[in-house]
Amino acid sequence: MRSLSIDTVEDQTSALFTVGPGSLHSTMTSLVGGLRMAQEFKHQPVLRDEVTELFTPVPTGVIVDATLGGAGHSEALLEARSDIGILGLDRDETALRAAGRRLGVFGSRVVMQHARFSAISGIVEQGRQGVTPWPHVSGTDEPLGVAGILADLGVSSPQIDSAERGFSFSQDGPFDMRMDESQGMTASAFLDQVTLDELTAILRENGEGRFARRIAKALLEARPVSTTQEVVDVVDRAVPKANRRRGHVASRVFQAFRISVNSEMSELSTLLEAAVGLLIPEGRLVVISYHSGEDAMVKHLFRSWQAGGCTCPSHLPCVCGAVSLGTVLTKRAVVASDDEIAANPRARSARLRCFEVAS
Repeated sequence: MRSLSIDTVEDQTSALFTVGPGSLHSTMTSLVGGLRMAQEFKHQPVLRDEVTELFTPVPTGVIVDATLGGAGHSEALLEARSDIGILGLDRDETALRAAGRRLGVFGSRVVMQHARFSAISGIVEQGRQGVTPWPHVSGTDEPLGVAGILADLGVSSPQIDSAERGFSFSQDGPFDMRMDESQGMTASAFLDQVTLDELTAILRENGEGRFARRIAKALLEARPVSTTQEVVDVVDRAVPKANRRRGHVASRVFQAFRISVNSEMSELSTLLEAAVGLLIPEGRLVVISYHSGEDAMVKHLFRSWQAGGCTCPSHLPCVCGAVSLGTVLTKRAVVASDDEIAANPRARSARLRCFEVAS
């Protein structure tokens, strides 16, 4: 795994190519079947203003954008604060190339790395020790600490809109769903090896309770399945017409496969457990989730950190000696405004929570 300064990103052959300010342009290159093709990469960052506001008070330091994507959040943070750097992580090389062009003007304040965010501890340690590049802010000598971590979970609009990625049930394409196209098991391969009980449980965990086993059985009987349209057709046949709301069942099935193929829940758990130990005092962790299971995990852990493991009854003062790790700054999850949802309907399910480490 190699870190990259903003002047370079790494493609699947490990070759480096310039993406600095002199080469900014509106199109980008992606690898499809070994060929390079130009396509637009446009993504509206969800809750951008709210994210920027929450990171405004953090100390000088590095903010780790654990899901860099199109870099909309990072760009806003860099413009708002001249004394912060960005370490951007993403599993999607296509997103990294787009982010490199967008952030090229910020020079050494930005470092990007092609990596899972569950690897954050090792990446931060190597960067701060000088083993790999680390963001640099003018006027600072020592390696900056981690003042913030941002994780905007889920799938970006360009990923959904690209039929070749297999994330969307509304477009026919390969049943792939990998965030990182260079490695891992496709959704089709995952379906080939999963058992009926396992797939039923996966579907139930993602909200498809009533017809979970019926859909799972139909999908296994239809194997091998190689395209998204095949999956949609199987799901449609498995669910009685009277119980079928157009798109709803297929969307939950696709979400279930995506979460499983990319190990999203275990990835998030690892990130959260590492994050609180990486942040400097008064540093902040901001998580935007789009799935009830993710949000529940974040909410539970944030409350646990604030309580410091306290076992006393909630209506009584603490006498067990627990020490709080910090404060949950969002009593309720922050959601998108009606105006934002109208402009970007995919923001409808977003839930933002923020935790600040004790000083």
